[in-house]
Amino acid sequence: MFGVPLFDLKSLIRIKSAALLLGLMMIAATPAWAVDAVSVRGDVSAIDLTAVLEHQHSDNDRIQVSTAPGPDGIVRRIEVRAREGGQNWVVFALANNTDDQLDRLIVAPHYRIVSSGILWPDLGLSRIATITPSTGDRPERQESATADIFRITLDPGAVVTYVAELRTDKLPQLYLWEPDAYKDKVNSFTLYQGIVIGISGLLALVLTILFVVKGSIMFPAAAALAWAVLVYIGVDFGFWGKVLDMSNNAERVWRAGGEAILAATLLVFLFAYLNLSRWHVRYSHITVGWLAFLGSLVALALFDPAVASGIARMSLVMIAFAGFALIVYLSTHGFDRAVLLIPTWFLLVVWVIAAGLTVAGSVTNDIVGPALLGGLVLIVMLIGFTVMQHAFAGGGATTGIVSDVERRALALAGSGDLIWDWDVSSDKVFTSPETETLLGLKRGTLEGPAAKWLEVLHPLDQDRFRAALDSVLDQRRGRLVQDFRLRTPDGHFMWFALKARPVVGSDGEVSRVVGTLTDVTEAKNAEERMLHDSVHDNMTGLPNRKLFMDRLNAVANLAKTMPNLRPTLMVIDLDRFKQVNDSVGIAVGDSILLTLARRLTRILKPQDTLARLAGDQFGLILMSEQDPARITAFAETIRKTIRAPIAFNDREIFLTASIGLALSDPQTQLTDEIIKDAELAMYHSKRIGGDRIDVYKPAMRARKTDRLTLESELRRAIEREEITILYQPIVRLEDRSIAGFEALARWDHPKLGRMSPSEFITIAEETGLIIDLGTFVLDQTARQLAVWQRAMRSREPIFASVNVSSRQLLRHDLIHDIRTVLSRSSLARGTLKLELTESLVMENPEHAAQMLTRIRELGTGLSLDDFGTGHSSLAYLQRFPFDTIKIDQSFVRTTSRGTRPVILKSIIALAHDLGMDVVAEGAETDSDAVELYQLGCEYAQGFAFGEPMDADAAMRLLTEVRLEAAS
Repeated sequence: MFGVPLFDLKSLIRIKSAALLLGLMMIAATPAWAVDAVSVRGDVSAIDLTAVLEHQHSDNDRIQVSTAPGPDGIVRRIEVRAREGGQNWVVFALANNTDDQLDRLIVAPHYRIVSSGILWPDLGLSRIATITPSTGDRPERQESATADIFRITLDPGAVVTYVAELRTDKLPQLYLWEPDAYKDKVNSFTLYQGIVIGISGLLALVLTILFVVKGSIMFPAAAALAWAVLVYIGVDFGFWGKVLDMSNNAERVWRAGGEAILAATLLVFLFAYLNLSRWHVRYSHITVGWLAFLGSLVALALFDPAVASGIARMSLVMIAFAGFALIVYLSTHGFDRAVLLIPTWFLLVVWVIAAGLTVAGSVTNDIVGPALLGGLVLIVMLIGFTVMQHAFAGGGATTGIVSDVERRALALAGSGDLIWDWDVSSDKVFTSPETETLLGLKRGTLEGPAAKWLEVLHPLDQDRFRAALDSVLDQRRGRLVQDFRLRTPDGHFMWFALKARPVVGSDGEVSRVVGTLTDVTEAKNAEERMLHDSVHDNMTGLPNRKLFMDRLNAVANLAKTMPNLRPTLMVIDLDRFKQVNDSVGIAVGDSILLTLARRLTRILKPQDTLARLAGDQFGLILMSEQDPARITAFAETIRKTIRAPIAFNDREIFLTASIGLALSDPQTQLTDEIIKDAELAMYHSKRIGGDRIDVYKPAMRARKTDRLTLESELRRAIEREEITILYQPIVRLEDRSIAGFEALARWDHPKLGRMSPSEFITIAEETGLIIDLGTFVLDQTARQLAVWQRAMRSREPIFASVNVSSRQLLRHDLIHDIRTVLSRSSLARGTLKLELTESLVMENPEHAAQMLTRIRELGTGLSLDDFGTGHSSLAYLQRFPFDTIKIDQSFVRTTSRGTRPVILKSIIALAHDLGMDVVAEGAETDSDAVELYQLGCEYAQGFAFGEPMDADAAMRLLTEVRLEAAS
């Protein structure tokens, strides 16, 4: 009565079964990320799980994974929470299909050289933080310094999924080991590692001891390499971790530092063994720089071990291959030490290649890492054997006891001197065969009696040689030291130095004389050259002032014994030679002096003496002529010889000279005073205008016009207001109006009258007075220019040009002087122009460019004087901020009327293209002015427009021109 209808129970069963089936189908349809279980068998000691790992990354500290299907085929889903907050995971599953319970070890090594990488390598860390199983208890972590080890137990028929929380994003290897098999493996490697460390330590100790005993630089280098290898393999085998109890991160630092030290010590050994400093100093620089770089890697390892290790590994590769190439190169160039190192270094190259394949992952065997470290120890052992083979080769011959006689013989052989032995009893001389080879004589020519040497000795040395040998025989002691000359078959002579001692026999007589011969020909020639150069001018080869005075003293002594001897002294000074130097350059000026010296030498006779006393000043002691008329005629010949044109680059250079003569008489003493007399006559000639001959007269000395007097008087000329400034007009060719003036300094000497710059500018430059003189001219010109500008007030203000010397341009104070001058006078910008010659600018282009730019910035105009007379105008013109070019008068006055317009037009066009004005110098006629204007020249100056005048005359000229323009 209380039962349920049968059909209702059956319906209920069917409904529940359908619901269960639908749930299973829904679970199967959901993405599960299920892993395949690895079957674990009892007879397999180790399984590599690396390839079956499923790496996953979570966004937080939790991850959900699907387990491997269990025995019932059901896939479950589990959630794991990180214990250390990691987000990197690996999932794997293990299945025990046996009937026995299995104990296994999950092993993840901290470091593997395999696949560690070359750049930014993986230097090892603890890999697994914890492992969570899908069922059962967590695996138990085992203590280990080199790997993460977890012990697990698999029940019969169980399928367990494991989720491992990683401490890094890399897991280089994961193994499943049978505990006893893993223990045997660790023990076997421990034995191997101990043997390798022991050999390496013993090798380092032996090499260190050998260094102490032998002292060769190769041993400390090899010992350092052995110690570096010992440190490195100790880190790799985990030996130092056990000794020092270091952390994983500290181990990475040690590993990176060890690799850098290994590369550095290998480089040091290569440098020390090959002795590279003897081949080229560049090798030393490269090595020191490389070592400093590798040393910095050790410091870098403290902050970023991976970067330091990668660079060290690349350096090791470079050292291996570059070192092998260098060893082969030195071997082919006769360096035996390098030959011994070829086999060992070749093995090192092979080792580097194998290590590269291993770290790149091409070789993955578990034993390759220990094998490489063992191979490295073997290579160091071979290096030690190579060092010992070289260091001790032939040691008995070199380290044994050497007698004094043997030591002297070795020293003689090492010195390279020639043997000279005279057997007195048999009167036979023996000398090394090299002596006859040097002289070009046949073998045996110099062997025989001592008198036979007289045949090849220089005639002036024969008596000295004979007397020296006789003296040694008579005195039976002493030392024979003598220089003599031996003749070669072609008639030349070579110098030899003989150093010998007598050997006295038992009878007290000299039995032989033994010594050495040394070829001293080069030293003697150098001595003769130095003696010649000390009394001769280096450029012209003429006697200098010192030798000239010595010759003059000799002539004075000769004149005392020969009353009829009347020598004449001449001083020849070239006119305006400084301008020639400024125009053509110093090098060409030297060539001109050399040409003149040769010309003058050709017209002299052997008893005459020509000397170069100063830069462009020559002195002459005339002995070949005694008659005053002939002496004057000879001086005229010299003057005409100097006037002859000198061709240079399609140009002809004309020179003149001022010649001063001092005639001697019985009352005249040939001393320094006669030179001063000739100089006074020369200065008198130069003051009058040059290109003339003047004979000294006593009245000239009363005028005190010698150079020293001029120097002292020039120092007081500015204070006494003896310097006058004249102004030469510069005309604007368009309307013939006065555009400006060039300031020219004159010296109104109280006794000598008005002196041109050629007479005192050179003295001013040599004494440094040119600085004060230039500043004075610049200041006075600026003041006068301000007066003109205030009086005229024209649309285009008047300008004035002032010449600048090299002494002024080289001074940085020139900027200050110009700024002071401009501050005193209110001038229109750019109207005070500084004139510089091209040769002056080219003495130091870089300094000149800097100075001229600063001068231009102050508001001063710049004018390039004597344009076209140098060599570099076109090349350097754009570098300097000139606003005006002054064409040299040689282009305006040239006699070749056909080529003048072409040259002038080219220069003017060039200046206009560069935005510069053109001033032509030397316009002497109106036709010159017309032609220059037609060619496009803006300004001109010359005698056609007025000679230099004082400031008042210049003011009157400006007023007259303005009145004419107004009318």
